[in-house]
Amino acid sequence: MKLKPIIEKTNLHPRNLHRLGYDFEKLISAYPALQQFVAVNEHEIGSNVSEQAKQTIDFSNPKGVKALNTALLISDYDIHNWDIPENYLCPPIPGRVDYIHYIADLLASKNNGIIPLGENVQILDTGIGANCIYPILGNSVYGWSFVGTEIDEKAIQNCKKIIENNPRLMDAISLQLQTESRFIFKNIITPEDRFTLTMCNPPFHNSQEEATKVSIRKVNNLENTRTTKPVLNFGGQNAELWCDGGELGFITQMIFESAKFPMQCLWFTTLVSKKENLSSLYKTLNKVNIVEVKTIDMSQGQKTSRILAWTFQTEAQQKTWKFEPEQPVF
Repeated sequence: MKLKPIIEKTNLHPRNLHRLGYDFEKLISAYPALQQFVAVNEHEIGSNVSEQAKQTIDFSNPKGVKALNTALLISDYDIHNWDIPENYLCPPIPGRVDYIHYIADLLASKNNGIIPLGENVQILDTGIGANCIYPILGNSVYGWSFVGTEIDEKAIQNCKKIIENNPRLMDAISLQLQTESRFIFKNIITPEDRFTLTMCNPPFHNSQEEATKVSIRKVNNLENTRTTKPVLNFGGQNAELWCDGGELGFITQMIFESAKFPMQCLWFTTLVSKKENLSSLYKTLNKVNIVEVKTIDMSQGQKTSRILAWTFQTEAQQKTWKFEPEQPVF
């Protein structure tokens, strides 16, 4: 019997601290270096909104984006030493933390409506990148522990540096280099592992050329100009942005590999940027005999994405996962 996917339509998550915009006065107080990048949005001049609401940064400026992220991590997540190498992906924190909140709700849906907290919740972040952002946010908000995997050794080393420079992360995040780039879970998940959930922000593009075109289009949209130069203000190395087969090929491989570890993980999840890929992914999921699949829509500004989640475990098997401490969904 084919499973009918459950579609959950939502906007920016209600628990997202950034859903009402940025408090630049607070952020500059936490990280004064941000001040030089903050300016008044010319489109709001003369409007009735508050002076604070008129403030913004130039999101096509890589240094400004990085300064904003640094300020947010200090102000809202108690991370005081964070940095990424030049040209690596600089993550938009509101969107990244949305993923964290939605998977918290997914876990709560199988835990009597209660979000499980603490280190007993073990998350596998596939493709942690150089920024270490999902483990940072997941640990800061919910106290979860993480294993971060990556095929890029330089990225792993930068994550290690971030963890060492923030002692509260030392016991919460471990790192593992994936030595065979064609695999996702193989060499990582062992028969003894029991991950509560896996998460992934997969490479979206089929080639470097495609990734460059998208980067140029983003810059043109932000600056209202026409350029043909690939400005890497959004950052991203090859492994972060593209792979053979693109997003569809990567997630398809992930689904087939997940079937080899059905009892080692409660939920497998991944972001899916391209809605047109869902139909093929649903067909692949049915081939591996999953028990349940969910698709959770997310929106950040003009961007729409979604989380695809699946499990091989029945309701009875899911109930064997015990979480504590606990906290009601608010």
